[in-house]
Amino acid sequence: MRTTIDMPDALYRKTKATAALRGSSVKDLIIQAVEHELTGSGSKAKRKRVKLPLIRSWKGPKLDLTNFDFDELLG
Repeated sequence: MRTTIDMPDALYRKTKATAALRGSSVKDLIIQAVEHELTGSGSKAKRKRVKLPLIRSWKGPKLDLTNFDFDELLG
């Protein structure tokens, strides 16, 4: 199906450049982006929360940073 969309010039230029870098067309890039959004993989609510890794040392106790508050450290 053919459709027309209006998008800001700056966004279109960025879209066109990204498509060119990927060796794709603007049409294919937009179709992939829409499919990505509609399948839910673009939704923030569906993303899995990343857990901090358990840092293991060869000797001594293990340091688990899972619940460590890095904001408090930086603040």
